[in-house]
Parts: sequence; C-alpha cells; structure tokens
Amino acid sequence: MNFNISLKNVLGIGALITASFLTTSCEDFLDRPTEDKYNTENFYGSDKACIAGVNYLYNSPWYDFQRGFIKVGEVFSGNMYWGNSPYLNFSVNGTDQDLINMSYSLWAEIGHCSTVYESLKGASASQEVKNQCMGECLTWKAMAYFYLVRTFGDVPIIHDNSAMLASGKYNELSKVEKADVYEYIILTLEKAMELLPKSSDPGRIDYYCAEGLLSKVYLTKAGVSGSLNNEDLQKAADYAKDVIDNSGRKLMDNYEDIFRGSNNTCPESLIAWRWTVGAHWTCQNSLQSDLGIEGMCEVGNVWGGWTGPSTDLMEAFGVIKIDGTGKDSRLVEWQSPASRADIDTRRKATMMIAGDKYAYFWRDKGGFDYLKFIYDKSYNASATEQLEGPCGSNNVKHLYGDAADHQAEMGIADGRMASALATHLLRLSDVYLIHAEAMTLLGRGSEQSALDAFNAVHQRAIPTAVAVTSLNFDMIWKERRLEFAGEGDRWYDYVRRAYYDVNSCIAELKAQHRNKLWNCDHLYKAYYKSGTWNLTYTGGQVEYDYDTEVPNVTANSFTLPFPSEDVALNPNLATGSPSVHVDIRATYSY
Repeated sequence: MNFNISLKNVLGIGALITASFLTTSCEDFLDRPTEDKYNTENFYGSDKACIAGVNYLYNSPWYDFQRGFIKVGEVFSGNMYWGNSPYLNFSVNGTDQDLINMSYSLWAEIGHCSTVYESLKGASASQEVKNQCMGECLTWKAMAYFYLVRTFGDVPIIHDNSAMLASGKYNELSKVEKADVYEYIILTLEKAMELLPKSSDPGRIDYYCAEGLLSKVYLTKAGVSGSLNNEDLQKAADYAKDVIDNSGRKLMDNYEDIFRGSNNTCPESLIAWRWTVGAHWTCQNSLQSDLGIEGMCEVGNVWGGWTGPSTDLMEAFGVIKIDGTGKDSRLVEWQSPASRADIDTRRKATMMIAGDKYAYFWRDKGGFDYLKFIYDKSYNASATEQLEGPCGSNNVKHLYGDAADHQAEMGIADGRMASALATHLLRLSDVYLIHAEAMTLLGRGSEQSALDAFNAVHQRAIPTAVAVTSLNFDMIWKERRLEFAGEGDRWYDYVRRAYYDVNSCIAELKAQHRNKLWNCDHLYKAYYKSGTWNLTYTGGQVEYDYDTEVPNVTANSFTLPFPSEDVALNPNLATGSPSVHVDIRATYSY
C-alpha cells in the first residue's frame, strides 16, 4: 500500500467498512455485530449496532502502528536498546518499513473514524447512543492526528472524505502548519466532548477521556511557536484539573497492576487500544512477540529478548552507574540483587534484572524467575542459557506471560502473536503530571494543586518518599520518564520540549548512555550458579560500550520524513516543501 492507495482508503473507506471491518469486527470489544451483508444505509439500525460499529476503531486500524510505535517512542528517546535499529542511531529515512506502516495505519484510522462518524449521523438509533459513538470516532481521529503531527510535523488535513474524493485532488494535498494542525485537533476534541457522556461503560471513551487528551494537546501546542504560550499552558492545567477533580477516576494503588489483563479497563486507563483474540487478524496485541524473551509463551512466537531497556534507563532507575570518564575507564557500579534498594516500584514493573521474580507470569509453574528462565532447562525447556537483554535487562510492560496467565487474566485463550492485553495510551497519571508541568511552567509549581498532582504519582511509585513542597521542570521531566518508560510516549515528550527548547533536548540525547553493557551474561550466569556478584573476573569485567559513536542529533531530528512512496506520489509532502496556513475555525466545522 502506498500513500495514494492509502489516501484513497481514507477518502473512500465507507465501502471497505461494510465489506470487511464491520462484518468481521473483532470478537468482543465490546460486542460483535452479526455476520451478514450490510451497507451504510442499513447497518446502523439500533443502539447495539452503532456501538458494535465503532468497536473496531479501538484496535484493527491501529495494528501496524502498534508494531512500530515502541521504536519511535522508546528507542529514539534512549529508553530502549534495539540492535542496529535506525531509531537508535538517528538514521531513519523514508524507506523504513516501520515508519511506512505507522503512517499508513494512522491515515487508515482517520479515514475509518471520519466515515463511521458520517454514517452514524443517519443511524436509526437513540440520539444518546449516536452522540456517544460519534464522540468516540472524533476522539480517535484526534488521537491519530496527534500522533501524526508529533511524528511528521506539518501534515495534510482531511476533514471530509467524500468532498476530497470528489475533488480528485488527493495527490495534491499540501502540508498544513503544525500550529494549525493542533488547532484542528482541538476543534475535533471540543466537538467530541459536546457529544460524549460524562461516564460510559468501562473501557469506552467518555467526556473526561477526551478532556484528558485535550489537556495533553494544549501542553504540547503551548511551545509550537518557539516559545511557551501561557494561555495554552493555563488551558492544559485547567482541563487536567477538571479530569482529576470530577471524572471519578483514580490511580491504581499498585503501579504494576495497571498492566495486567484483569485491569484492562481499570479506572486509571483513559484511552487505550482494546485488543482481542479472534479470527480477524489485526484485532490483537502482538507486542509480547516483539518485546518478550524467547520462550515466554512456550509456543515459539516470542523473539524480542534481544532488545530491552537501555543502559541509560537503568541508570535513571538507579540500578547502575556508569563511570562516565570515557573509553579509558569503562567501570560500572552495580549493586548485587541481595543489597540493591529498589525503592521505586516502577523499576520492576518496567524491566527484569537479576534476582527478579514475578507472581503474575507463569503462575501455573509457581511464578516466573528471571534467572532460572534464562539458565535452567529443567524450569524452562526453551532456556537459551544465555542472557538476551543487551544491557542486562528485559522488558516487562506489554507482556502477559504464558497461556495460563492469559486465560486467568482475560478469560480467553491467547493465540499466535495474539493477546487481549490492552495498550494504554493515556493514563490518569499522565493527566496528573500534565497539570503539575503546566503549573510549573507558569511559575506556579509551589501551588497546592500542582504539588498534590505530582506527589500522588511520585509517592505511589515510591511509598517511602516524602511529599515535595516545590516543583521544578527537571523533577517532572524525570518523573514522566520513569512513570511512562516502555509505553511508547517518551520521544513525544522530547518533540514537545524541542518546540521551545531544542538545544537542551539535543544535549540530553547526546549525553545518554544508549549503547550496550558488555559481559552481563558472565555476571548473571556466575551469580546464578554461585551466588557471587562480581563485576570484574578473570579475563574481563562488566563494561559500557564507549566505542559506538554518539548519534548525530540535530534540530531536524525531531521531525521524521514522510514515506518515500508518499513523496513520489505527492511532492508537496517532501521535506522542505512549503506548508500552508489554514484558518481552522473558519474552514472546518462538525
């Protein structure tokens, strides 16, 4: 699929919807329409049909974006090490397959959302349900544009599929300036909030979910001009505070519980991809295959152990300390599992390291023991007897475990590259930190609402932490990293900050320890067999790879190129081609 074909799908997606997605909509989020032949005139004939008709917007069109968003969000940002990935060394170009798939997936979601929205207007259903479903469509459309503008910068706007298709000018679209795209996202979310109820069934988008996203959009938009806009910051703070005070939602007591399948629709999850396991490919979560350790699910469909949390993220969590004096001194400080403090509960929920055990993985075997899994074939028949994690750790988030864990948590069987584990895109803790950051950037970081928001997140993660009495930007910046590490969001924090403070972003990325830790396998194996934790041994020591060069990060690094095929079909999308200003409020309405 190229952008031309993809764009035609965006514009003329109505026929595709009734021919494929609606008639084979993913089993059980949250219902499944009867398998029969429909068209847009007769499908939306009841409240139940309307709800079923928007369910797939929570999963299938997002599937290809799901497979790549970790590379952008985590590898680019320095949170994850992924071999020779161009996202690790900032060499991504328009032929990168992950980038291509992500672009097409986002445009497909926009096309489906727009067409379902228009179809729902004439539905034979209650106005209440029609409004709810149309609001869900618009929220997902806004989310797709939010990812597009933060990834590619200036992007085209397609408001009305039918009108654009009729014009025949879909290969002549110009990019729209970022500030205008953000205004379009805001317009879309405002309409969604008009339509959405204040509460809905668990897992479905409601008014406060859209409002939480709106607060994040305003926080991002605040710096798009090159300097911070206080009016936008105030709106970000106010919308976030309304969600905190009035949504009725709350933070989960235990951080790691957020990511278990039994809590897919927990009160902390505002917007998430709601996956299932069914006959229709793309309605499932495949991230365990891409990120988990080989053998995790026992059926040979997991291969992600050779990537994992980065050296730099391990440092941020306080697991290790790199000497920092360069190639002549590569020493690593690393406490043994028996003595390390591990005061931040998010560490274990994010990365597996020596000594870690998990009751919620491999529960049918008495729990998951990380070192036994690697080195003991009597415990794990697939044990490679070699540490896969290139920096001494492996991923935890996005994993469900084995078949018994999936059944116990979600009540259905898993499948090959298929789970029903939700992927959380916007959590309540994000809204808390949005409020704290916006207030701090406004010079009001010592006000109680900002302190309460920050402390709620920080003290959940570190129960022994003393409540802070004043905030600065660096505190929130680090808190966001540790809170959302592994969730595909960190790079977009850099993009947001780079709008108004690009030099700080460049300096921080260049200073990261993004490379491998050498000889971790020797350390772990010796510890497993003898109980001895010795960073230096005969013939070597645990060392940081200073030989691999620091990536060439520039101001241009924070905007990715459009896929080359797109540019070939529409030169207006080329890097350096002019973008147009659009008066959003005068041009578009819902």
